[in-house]
Amino acid sequence: MSSDSLAALRKSAGPELTKLAEEHLKHDLRQSDRDALQSAASKLSTHATIGTIVGLGLGFFLAARIRASRTRMFNVFKAMEKPTQVSFADGRTEALPDLAPFIKPSPLGDIFTYMFFGAGGLFIGGETGLLTGTLSANRTIASDPESKKRIENAFRRFRAEVLRKQAEELEKGTENLDILS
Repeated sequence: MSSDSLAALRKSAGPELTKLAEEHLKHDLRQSDRDALQSAASKLSTHATIGTIVGLGLGFFLAARIRASRTRMFNVFKAMEKPTQVSFADGRTEALPDLAPFIKPSPLGDIFTYMFFGAGGLFIGGETGLLTGTLSANRTIASDPESKKRIENAFRRFRAEVLRKQAEELEKGTENLDILS
């Protein structure tokens, strides 16, 4: 599993790449374009945060429901009349063990239930928030076609410059390829 698969473990763009991006933002875009990008980034962040919080809450809610259901099922099982022995056709009888202690809900099971449902809710809510935030940010940028075209051109020029710098680093044969990270 790559360290880039979890957002918390991803590396930043690096100071050289960040400086290059800031130069392109400053020179290739108007102030209204930068404001639109800032608004889109804010919407994306807000959607992801709200989705994460809602997903975490939903995960804990479902974990509480599962725990309560498990407890009710155990109480019903415990209250039922259970057979204590089995009689075979040859007249032999065997005692049946009491299974109640083995299926009793435990604190460790509760911890795992809350942990896994919370993590699942966190992941699903965060990813759903990221998806809706991306759609909202795209609508924000696409609302002005001229601005969208300028932003796309600026991004294209930025990517071309990054690729040129990567090619230079590869041709030099240096061991430190900071621009790639």
